[in-house]
Order: sequence, then C-alpha cells, then structure tokens
Amino acid sequence: MAGWNADTAAGPLGPGTVTLVEGSSFCISLPNGDMHAELPHGTFYQDTRILSRWSLTVDDQPLEPLAAEIKEPYRALFAGRVIRSDGYADSPLIVERLREVGAGIQEQITVRNFSLEPAECVISIRPEADFADLFEVKEARIQRRWEQTRSVDGDSLAINGTWQDIRKGIVVQAPGADVTQDALSYRVSVGARSQWSTILTVVPSSDAASPPPPSFMHPTEKGSLSPRDRRHLEWVAKIPRIHMGNHSIERTLRRSYDDLGALRIEDPNHPERVVVAAGAPWFMTLFGRDSLWASEMAVVVDPSLALGTLQTLADRQGSVVDPISEEEPGKILHEVRLDVSSGLSLGGKHIYYGSVDATPLFVTILGTVSRWGFAKDTIAALLPHADRALDWIRNYGDRDGDGFVEYERLNPRGLLNQGWKDSWDGINFADGTMAEGPIALCEVQAYVYDAFMARSWIAYDAGDTALGARLADEAAQLKKRFNEQFWIPERGYFAIALDGKKRQVDAKASNMGHCLWTGLVDEDKAADVAEHLMSPEMFSGWGIRTLATDMGAYNPASYHNGSVWPHDNAVIVAGLLRYGFVEQAQRISTALLEAADFSGGRLPELFCGFSREQFAEPVAYPTACSPQAWAATTPLQLITSLMRYDTHVSRGGFWMDPVLPESYGDLHISNAPMAGGRITIDIADSVPIVQGLPEGMVFHKGQRPYLAELVKQAGEHGKGAG
Repeated sequence: MAGWNADTAAGPLGPGTVTLVEGSSFCISLPNGDMHAELPHGTFYQDTRILSRWSLTVDDQPLEPLAAEIKEPYRALFAGRVIRSDGYADSPLIVERLREVGAGIQEQITVRNFSLEPAECVISIRPEADFADLFEVKEARIQRRWEQTRSVDGDSLAINGTWQDIRKGIVVQAPGADVTQDALSYRVSVGARSQWSTILTVVPSSDAASPPPPSFMHPTEKGSLSPRDRRHLEWVAKIPRIHMGNHSIERTLRRSYDDLGALRIEDPNHPERVVVAAGAPWFMTLFGRDSLWASEMAVVVDPSLALGTLQTLADRQGSVVDPISEEEPGKILHEVRLDVSSGLSLGGKHIYYGSVDATPLFVTILGTVSRWGFAKDTIAALLPHADRALDWIRNYGDRDGDGFVEYERLNPRGLLNQGWKDSWDGINFADGTMAEGPIALCEVQAYVYDAFMARSWIAYDAGDTALGARLADEAAQLKKRFNEQFWIPERGYFAIALDGKKRQVDAKASNMGHCLWTGLVDEDKAADVAEHLMSPEMFSGWGIRTLATDMGAYNPASYHNGSVWPHDNAVIVAGLLRYGFVEQAQRISTALLEAADFSGGRLPELFCGFSREQFAEPVAYPTACSPQAWAATTPLQLITSLMRYDTHVSRGGFWMDPVLPESYGDLHISNAPMAGGRITIDIADSVPIVQGLPEGMVFHKGQRPYLAELVKQAGEHGKGAG
C-alpha cells in the first residue's frame, strides 16, 4: 500500500488486537478493551489520535480478557473478569464493554455479579489524549508535545490541547460518575446475581471548527439504531444478497460486504459521493491506486463506489508541476490526508501524487463504469479528466520518449518505488540487487495499454472513429514494444521492469500476471507465464507469491518480496481466465478462500509466503492491515471472475459463463444491480439462470467481448460497433 508502510513500518499491534472501523474513524485496543499510549493503540478521528489511553480498572485491578467479538465492523463486545486480590481463582464479577466507534467512541460498561452476596467495587476509567498525528503513532515517534488543559464540568471531563496555533480537544461524558481531572470513577454496589450498567461517550471538540454532529444516541434511547447502524442497514438494502452451498465461502463473501461497507468514506465537499478508504488501521483515507482497484473489484456489488471514486479523484487531478508533492498536470493522486495540520504526511502536504499507476488505472476504471450504464452526461463529465490523464502518460509518465511509462521520485522524501510494490526494496534483479530508476514496471505498461483501449472504445462507441483509431494504434504499438522488450526468451517469462539503463530487471515476480488481465501478453507467451506463476517457486499453496523462492531477494516474511497479497492474486485469476487457464484460476481462488477461513472469513492485506506443506495455516504478516479495501474486495472479484460475470449496458448485453468449482456448491444471488434494475441469478452445476433483467437487456451465456475485440471490430467497420 503506501510506501512508508514498508519503509518505516509500524510495530506489530500486538496479539489479539481489536480494530473497529467506521468511515475514516477507527479504534485499536487490547483484547480486554484497554488502549495504551505506548502501543499503536487509540481512537482516531480525522487522522488524529483523540484518545491515547482508555483503561478500565475494578478496585485498581485491570480486567483479565475472556472474549472480544466484533459484532459489526464498527462495534465490538469485550468480556473480562475482575482478578481477585484474595488469591481465589474464580472471580464472581464479569465486566462487559460494548463499544461503538464513530466520531469518537461510545462504551456501555456492564458489571455482572454472579455471587450470592452483593459486591462493592470501584470502577475507574482513565482517559488520555495526546492528539498525535496518525503517522507519529504508526511509526512510534511522537514528536509534538501538546500543551494540555483538563477541566471538569459536572459529570464530564474536557481535555484540550494546543500546539503552535492549532487547538484540539475531546469531551468525555460519564453520567453519574465522580469525575476528577485524572479519572472517572463509580463506587457501586452490585446486588447478588444482579448487574450494574452505565454509558460513557468520548467526542472530539474544537474551538476552531463547529462541533461534530451528534454521533451517538442518548443513553436513554434503548433499542434505537445508531447512525452507523442506519448507514449499515442502508448499505445492506442496496447490495446483492448471496447464498452459497459452501457456507465458509458464503461467510467470507458476507464479511467482504460488511468490511466494504465500513470502509466507505464520503467526500467532505460532496457527501453524495461515496468512495472506498484503503484500509484499517493506517489508511482510512482516499488512495488513488487502492480505492480504484477496490471499487473495480466491487463493481458488481455497488457500481456507484467506482463512480464516486472517479469523481473524487477527478476533482483533485494534478494541474501544476510541484516536486514536493510530486504533482504534475493530469496526474491522479496517491493519497489524501484529512488533517491539513499533518506536516508528517508524504511530501509534507495533505495530497501526495507519487503513484505511477493511479493515472492509467483512472482511465481503465472509467471504461468499466461507462459499461455499467451510468447516465451519458455523468460519463461525459469525466472524459476531459481521462484525456488529461492520457496526456500525463504521454508527456510526464514517459520521461524519455521510449514509449513506456516509468517513475523516479522527484524529491528525497517521496516514495522510492511508485508502483503497487512501493516498499524501498520492492523491485530487484534475480540476483537480489536493487533496480535503479527511472523504472518502467511491466504491470504499469499493462494498465496504460488498457487505458488506451478503454478510451478508444468510449470514442468508437460515441461515433468518434478518428480518436478511436488513434488510441487503438497507440495501444497496438505499446503491445508490440512490450512483448519485444520485456520478454526474457531464455527464462520464458516477462521482466518485472526495465531499469534506468533499459536493462531487463529479471526477477520472477507476480507482476507479470497483471499483464494477462489486460490482454497485453501475446498469445504465444501466455502458457509460459501461467506455468511460471503456478510453479512451486511461486504458488505457495495459499496463493501466488510476490516473488519466486529461487530469487535473490526472496523472503517469505517480507512486505513485497515473497509474501502473498490477495488482491494481486485476484488480478492474476482474472488474467488466467482471460487466456483460458480455468483450472489454474480455480486452484488459486480456492486456496485464497480457504486461507480466509483461518482468519474468520476475512482476508488480510497480505500474509507470509511460507508453503502450505511447511505450515498448515497461512502465516500472518505482523503489520498487515485488516480490514483492507482491496483484500476485502478480493473474494468478490474471485467469484465474479469464476462466474465470468460482466455487462455492457449501452450494447444491451449481460454475460455469464460460470466455471465455479464443484466444491463451491450452488449459488443464489438476489438484488444484484444491473442497468438501473435488480436481477436474480441462480447457478446450479455451472448452469446459470437469470431473472428480472431490465427491458432492453439480453443475457448471453459466454464471455463478454473484451475491449480488444470491440475496438478491432469498430476499427474494421470504421464506425461505432453500436
């Protein structure tokens, strides 16, 4: 994901850590519910840690954790028991903490007394707020010390901080508590076989900004829905409902739905536009590459996410040359940070553009969105942005005029590597030496090819044959050059990149699988690529490794040099299917869906590359994001790919030709979005039945014609293929 994730990686969150997510807010705690400032824990709102400590004691004893269960992505229930001071093993007091994250947190604390005698106890909560920047917490280098004031007002405690001319604050509300500047305490007597309960709320406050909207229901509103519940229910109502013979895969798909719902954030300037944040805990913000990939993979669930992502990125498209933020005219951003006071973000500004692939992917995803049947004027409004993106590819992306897009960072604080493998050591030769820039990555050429094809087809479809033909020609030339210059005949695979001296960077890496996805690979080379991807050096048994085990830089526990990334595999599966390698695509999909079973149905950002023979469970990567957008959308993409499910609304077509493995069982999907309507799909023994297709739409059993075919036909006819 972001390069500083690998360059200056966070320390592990700790075993059993519980992460809750809602929009751009999140909360990380220990399994007993406590948050500790010295760990990368806390409650975060707009990239600021507004709660750095939140520890609960009963009679000065911390809770011994019993259970922590995430009920929804934004709500968890913790159960712990009070450790006895008299040496007896079993304590009669059990404490439950029901926590919900929003703009702050709300926590219901319930003490249950399972003894036949009443119990007297003192419950204390210690809150602290260090207002640290997300980056400071992640990298364990808290630099700024905020001047703090604490003030008590009845049963609430305000903590305010000032740093230079910036003010931040929180208000902790604890009805019925004895509140001091240090703690909130309740001296309670819990009756025999009885319980006691209270609700605390922590919300941000600021002199500078208007107070945040009321985020939590009033404690007296028993049984009413919180804003997050309402948002969740609205999401559930608009997405497909799925039933599958294989219940563990069904659970994984539903988990993906829930995580995708929780990772949605709104553009503050356009609340109607919803985009996908990249991942929790450190990337709850808009990323060019991640948000585009995730919305592409989720298009069958909610096509409006892709549209909202495109519109939001278009508004922030580069317009000037700025070496500090790496902005260039037409370039699509790498990441946005919410809090402009953050001087620690990449390049020191709140928008950073150091991504070589977000710009071509923007045009590719516009091609997808245009096929899914949005209003013509909605698509037309994005076309000038697509054309500016293509101009960036030609004028800035191709730095030396050789017809390939390469990157080299513009300042020493930027990302060294600017493709999806953006860790500092992510691109290397077979012998393990690092490649030096400017670097032209193989998959970036694939996205550029797809961008030319997508824009060419949109032009043909609109009757602009001259533009369509010109772009198709650019794509064809790129494909020819690529297959000549990236192919390593003696190895039988594609170089991961060309380095600054135009030498083939000859590591055997997963990147070449992305070239299958877009159709950039010549037919006569595809079988060799597939064979290498499925070799024991690359396929771990859980998925395809980022780097083969016989390469010099291979390390199963590295971020990009031998680990397994679910989204990378999802793209490769789509590519293998494109070239007819069905059995290989099924093997990878099944392996990943089985891997998800070991983590509650949720695929993490990545896991280690150890082989399945060596370890019978996938080995977790210590700092992997979870949930993470393109990992959450991977199961959706895998199933969609194996259904060979796609549409082209302007051509009145909906296509499906399922190759789901038998072990997946029958599939029933209802409420699936299609051309402004909702359809129902049943697949039994790989035979699809579709009901409820909107008027003018025809179901075809087969593969949707790829852009390459459409563009070729249109070129031959010399006019739109209609």
